[in-house]
Amino acid sequence: MGSSSTIGWDVGGAHLKAARLDPDGAVLDVIQLPCPLWQGLEHLHRAITEVFTRLGTAPRNAVTMTGEMVDLFPSRPEGVASLVRAMEQRAGDGTVRYFGGEAGFLEAAAAIAAPDRVASANWLASGALVALRTDAALFVDIGSTTTDMVPVRGGKVGAEGGDDAERLVSGELVYLGAVRTPVMAMAERVPFDGQWVPLMAEFFATAADVYRLTGELPECADQHPAADGGEKTPEASARRLARMIGRDADAAPMAAWRELAMWLGLAQLRRVEDACDRLLSLGVLPEDAPIVGAGVGRFLAAKVAQRRGRAFVPFASLLQVPVELADQVSACAPAVSVAWLARMSGQ
Repeated sequence: MGSSSTIGWDVGGAHLKAARLDPDGAVLDVIQLPCPLWQGLEHLHRAITEVFTRLGTAPRNAVTMTGEMVDLFPSRPEGVASLVRAMEQRAGDGTVRYFGGEAGFLEAAAAIAAPDRVASANWLASGALVALRTDAALFVDIGSTTTDMVPVRGGKVGAEGGDDAERLVSGELVYLGAVRTPVMAMAERVPFDGQWVPLMAEFFATAADVYRLTGELPECADQHPAADGGEKTPEASARRLARMIGRDADAAPMAAWRELAMWLGLAQLRRVEDACDRLLSLGVLPEDAPIVGAGVGRFLAAKVAQRRGRAFVPFASLLQVPVELADQVSACAPAVSVAWLARMSGQ
């Protein structure tokens, strides 16, 4: 086990997350920054600069990623190579290693040569840490865009799928999040004014609007512009949600838009529950196995646990975390996890 401080990086397509651990593994600070990578690598370089300004540099840097999937890159291998080169350029000098699952932490050349091990492996980093801290659990990470579900049994990750394609089929990757998901992906139709109304297939509103109206959107979770570039207030969210059913916000009282948002939140919850129930129905987890929740949408994971009669364990409670950082640690689980795993491996 190494004695140096470590920064863990989770390079996503929409956000850059980073966490600094001290030599004993205690979390010192965590940061999440908007990073619209699909618009160009300059956004990643800007975000890296902000991370170093906030966290400082470290002699050990551990990286996991999902950003290779954005349409800036013509293929996932080219995306991995581009992100590795960017990290080497900004935090190189032999201090950076890339999480490759069972292959461990790889140097830059090895990571570029094995993109399938490095690509979209952040869920595995988090799952591996959960497996080291608890014998059995269902790890559910509901982020801004996606939901990852990772069964842990016997102190090991028990996932069926290995990559995004397999995990989509297995239901361990659900493309629903609590912030950036377009409302048109949350349901096909909604009950409103005594009728079932189809939702417009337009990017008029997002999940952030839904959970802002229900009062469940975590503070600072919505870091990208709203669908219309407008304000992030309940009134503006109601206006955007009204457009989804071809109306203006003044067509109904605010209470009606809040009720519609609550219904949409429950519709999304049911889809998350369905994915959880399939995994639980495999019978490989004991009845008392908790649900470990992470991500800005972990409030949904807590609801699943309550409705299934299982304990809910916030991810941050598994580690040495100051109370004031607990929410950010749970929201940035892969960045914290990859730092912790790198420290344990001594790399």
